[in-house]
Amino acid sequence: MDADISDTNGEPVIVDYPEWLPSVLDFLLAARFGGPVVQPPEQDIINLCTEAKKMFLAQPMVLELTGGVNVVSDINGQYADLLRIFKRSGYPGPAANYVFLGNYIGYGAESMEVLCLVLAYKIRYPENFFLLRGSHETAQMSRNGRIYDQCKRYDTYLWSTFVDLFNCMPVAAKIQDKIFCVHGGLSPNLLSMEQILRRARTTDKFGTGLLRDLLWNTFDRCTVEWKPQDEAGEFEVVSRFLQKHDMEFIVRGHDIVDAGYEFSARRHVLTLCSAADVVAEDGSKAANTGAIVRVDESLRCHFEVR
Repeated sequence: MDADISDTNGEPVIVDYPEWLPSVLDFLLAARFGGPVVQPPEQDIINLCTEAKKMFLAQPMVLELTGGVNVVSDINGQYADLLRIFKRSGYPGPAANYVFLGNYIGYGAESMEVLCLVLAYKIRYPENFFLLRGSHETAQMSRNGRIYDQCKRYDTYLWSTFVDLFNCMPVAAKIQDKIFCVHGGLSPNLLSMEQILRRARTTDKFGTGLLRDLLWNTFDRCTVEWKPQDEAGEFEVVSRFLQKHDMEFIVRGHDIVDAGYEFSARRHVLTLCSAADVVAEDGSKAANTGAIVRVDESLRCHFEVR
């Protein structure tokens, strides 16, 4: 299906998307009007994965983004938080651009629904809606999370379909070449952006090396040769990276932070957690606030906090 929309300059843009997509979006968004959160039919899920995989493979491993974008991270399977973000900051489209930093799934009860909705929006608005891979979007973590249990209601083959999709996702983004976005952290193995761009997408081997670091590292979980022990050491690592790549700061997710966002490394690293009261594996909840940050065209940051 072709649809005429307008870009931010008012120019017409033709977006081609599958004919089945609008009904899937309507189904997934019914909960915003007070309806129940219901898992979509299996064929719809397979269609979403198949189409989204094409989108991921058509875009580089390091995305090049402009300002005027909402940065979101760590929804952790909490569908109400995702809908809340869209309601407050705008539903995705040419007037509301988004980049997510991973961990769509987790121990929240609606991991499947969260993942399906962001995939649907990726297909609908491929140049306005961007999804990075997080530490939960791996075979190991998704096998231990809620989404595997949800997949068993259909067929465990569906979980394998998701894992195949995860392997194709980009892992980093640059906003106007000045802000580096990643789920986890930096890596002592990251010498140039070309290393990420050249990396094969068809493997889930992330136990060591560059991909594991980008998805999992915090600045106190680095290799022995690259381990800052305090704020000064953390800043030194970050500063070297930013200077080498001519960037200003880093936005990451991965960790739960009480206020929803937290600066470190002398305000050169921003950690985001967008879901509030994040559900843990044992069902307990963290007493955290959720936050997103809007990076405007001048690279100024505006926080929206629940």
